[in-house]
Amino acid sequence: MPTWLTANAIEQWALFSILLLLSARPVGGHMYRVFTGRRTFLHPVLRPVEAGIYRVTRVDEREEMRWYIYLLAILLFSIVGLFITYLVERTQQWHGGFFNPQHFPTVPEPLAWNTAVSFTTNTNWQNYGGESTMDYLTQMFGLATHNWMSAATGIVAAVALVRGLARRSGSGVGSFWVDLVRCCLYLLFPILVIYTLFLIWQGVPQNFSSYVVAHTLEGPIQTIAQGPVATQEAIKMLGTNGGGFFNANSAHPYENPTPLTNMAEMLSIFLIGSGLVYMFGKWVGNVKQGWAIWAAMFVLFGAGYFMAVGFEQNGNHLIASRAHVQTVATATQPGGSMEGKEVRFGITDSALFATITTDASCGAINAWHDSFTPLGGLVPLVNMATGEVIFGGVGAGMYGMLMYAILAVFIAGLMVGRTPEYLGKKIESFEIKMASIALLISPANILFFSALAVVGTWGTASILNPGPHGLSEILYAFTSMNANNGSAFAGLTTNTNFYNVTGGLAMLIGRFLFLTPLLAIGGSMAVKKTVPAGLGTFPTDGPTFSILLVAVIVIVAALTYFPAYSLGPIIEQLLLGASRAF
Repeated sequence: MPTWLTANAIEQWALFSILLLLSARPVGGHMYRVFTGRRTFLHPVLRPVEAGIYRVTRVDEREEMRWYIYLLAILLFSIVGLFITYLVERTQQWHGGFFNPQHFPTVPEPLAWNTAVSFTTNTNWQNYGGESTMDYLTQMFGLATHNWMSAATGIVAAVALVRGLARRSGSGVGSFWVDLVRCCLYLLFPILVIYTLFLIWQGVPQNFSSYVVAHTLEGPIQTIAQGPVATQEAIKMLGTNGGGFFNANSAHPYENPTPLTNMAEMLSIFLIGSGLVYMFGKWVGNVKQGWAIWAAMFVLFGAGYFMAVGFEQNGNHLIASRAHVQTVATATQPGGSMEGKEVRFGITDSALFATITTDASCGAINAWHDSFTPLGGLVPLVNMATGEVIFGGVGAGMYGMLMYAILAVFIAGLMVGRTPEYLGKKIESFEIKMASIALLISPANILFFSALAVVGTWGTASILNPGPHGLSEILYAFTSMNANNGSAFAGLTTNTNFYNVTGGLAMLIGRFLFLTPLLAIGGSMAVKKTVPAGLGTFPTDGPTFSILLVAVIVIVAALTYFPAYSLGPIIEQLLLGASRAF
């Protein structure tokens, strides 16, 4: 076995992969029943609640929306939530009693704007330390509530696209309000009740107590933050939100105390994204279609993980040669690069967590990505640059991958000289135009704002590590914001007016402008009738399609971002290698 690949690295990956595979069918099958209106085991308890919500809000659960009405409902719902969160932050100094026991002041305007946009878009980018900036009311009502709603919004957007693809004929893609209610009641709520109790059992706090002041043995005073952490931690991971109650995020022992919680949190990040793929196959009447996409996602996930753990386990040769530190794993020490990593997780679980959280639009971290080796840190960056379609965020991974699927069948159609078909429906110029627009939005968003940041002191003054790594930090920041991820290279100070304002814009573009053409595809496909497969029809339910899908994603990402990455992490790695001569 190579020195950079340990038995632990293989075992942890294998365990996680088995658990993920076993969860896909039950979770996906449950979502299929929920969003098609079928009866579930939860109906005796929750159906009266659902019906009551419709009566109070005067929603007709039988009414369908066209794609643009569905999109308008998403936008209006999100805008209202954004302004409510902004208002809660801007009135924080007047939150009394146990809602603000630390007497935190009002959140400044640029930071409040950035945070409200961040949680509305499921990004949860944090330009602040949670335990030192936000009181309990802001954490619960403003942020944790958005964790639910932004996650549900992403899920139902994917459901609308899948419904449009699966429809034999029709003009609607469902009702946003009905899908939203069912998502929260039948999917998120039951899982989160169990998940929260599990975290409390493992030692995650859930209270409204004031912070504890402790006198350490060395003499100094230490303030120990606590609060309603477990409820926010559960939805932050399951909903691929990622914003931590504490500044250290899931590296903090109050958010992620044990190896068992670490594995559960990693699994929960992929849980719904993986289930959505199975739901897709079930809905279109051919589960092989879902498994073909699942296989493509899994291959990309595995490739990213083994690259990340390999570079981190190999470590930095300068530490070994100049500081005379053992960097090869042995029975008594982990070797590799342990900078920025928690000892209780080590290199393997840190690399696995970093890969999973950037495959999905989660952004939670249990190690500092800024401390990864140059090419080890490139893996999370590339994961996000693909559009986070490797299982992806809740909903976002599914509709992003379907965009690539449409492009893949278009390319296959060009190869055989036949009009491309997907799921028995013709892929015509409108769908290709919309998929192409969606494909161009992300790189334009990332590269424009990154270029804007590096041409003036408004962006470069925040760089703490000048040179190639500084460029990597800026690229990582806007890639994370566009992908609605929220993780960061911590060497960039982004709590400035420039990054607060531009970051908010990048997050809105990455969420809603990217979603618009994809919902248009769903609406267009919904009205089309299915046609029988012919001899020239390219099969999309086998390994050949999975391979083509992987190839399209890799080639598009490489052609788009390689010039920028060559000036950042790649040249940093080359400079590191050149230092061997000195």
